[in-house]
Amino acid sequence: MSKKNNLLVAASGTGGHIFPALAVCKEIEDEWNIHWLGVHKRLDGNFIPKKYNLKTLNIKTPRKNVFLFYQYIKILMSTLQIIRILKEKKINLVFTTGGYISAPTIVASKLLRIPIIIHESNLVPGMVTKYFGFLCNYVLLGFNKTNSYLKNCKTIFTGTPLREQFYKSNLLPEWVPKGKGPLLIVVGGSQGAKAINQILLESLEFLMKKQFRIVHIVGECNQKIFHLKNSKNYVQKKFTNEIAALIQNCDLVISRSGAGIITELIETEKPSILIPYPYSKNDHQEKNAMILAESGGSVLMNQNNISKEVFEETLERIFKIKLKNGKNNYEILDLMKKNMKNNNKIQSKIEIKKFINYFLKEF
Repeated sequence: MSKKNNLLVAASGTGGHIFPALAVCKEIEDEWNIHWLGVHKRLDGNFIPKKYNLKTLNIKTPRKNVFLFYQYIKILMSTLQIIRILKEKKINLVFTTGGYISAPTIVASKLLRIPIIIHESNLVPGMVTKYFGFLCNYVLLGFNKTNSYLKNCKTIFTGTPLREQFYKSNLLPEWVPKGKGPLLIVVGGSQGAKAINQILLESLEFLMKKQFRIVHIVGECNQKIFHLKNSKNYVQKKFTNEIAALIQNCDLVISRSGAGIITELIETEKPSILIPYPYSKNDHQEKNAMILAESGGSVLMNQNNISKEVFEETLERIFKIKLKNGKNNYEILDLMKKNMKNNNKIQSKIEIKKFINYFLKEF
């Protein structure tokens, strides 16, 4: 079969949209010519390989103000631009992972009768999936329970695909602090998380005194608080491509609760403290976090109620040493690790590849 099938991938903005789409693309690139549609001045240009022919549109994320309705109208107006792209590239199939680029892409594809697959990674579906999912041929779900929110859609549970590094064993990077103290990986997400970064800063003296080793991924944020210098037990980075190695080899992850990190924690079976972004649409981050909290693999902390004292007490409780069989053990941490093994894993990339390749055409 000659490689004449053309796939348009519409994914932009955050790692939660981009990374699952990248994982899928790597799985199917031998069968498809891949074209990527993103948004100007977002993270897209940093992560999308040139071979995926990135094209960006000048769409702005809607802000809550009196002009919100007109902002949505402007986004939908980009449908005409996307129609031209779909025709020019002779697209046979569209795959999208949600976000504001998805809505006009779905509308344009439907008008041209091009098949559409959307993947929804959050437990509570985003606005695009909720209101435009019925126009898609398939809505692929990161969590099985999401089906209850999408009664008018053709839903299939596939899980959320991860980057290749998460499916193999990785050694701890050389730059990680050495020592015997527990290793904490603190992740603010691709956009950074001011509240998580701030609470860590306030508790840093306590953490150093307790001999914790810390890798702090602050994200792409413009915050003045990060004048901290790396030290023996503390390393700070804006971003790293070695996140799988860090999570696989750490003792505890402290993070937001986007769908991506939830899936990464399930795959690596790592316990966590999750601090959901309180202003996420439909509280979807809190509902994501509840999946692991209910299984006993994570401690859920409310950002609006968190304090230096609560944060430090929680860490002390998790890492309290108890003598067992003549050895010192972290009883609660060990229980959290055991509970994480009870979460089901699924070969997401393989499942999604089946649905995409269903639309392959013979020429």
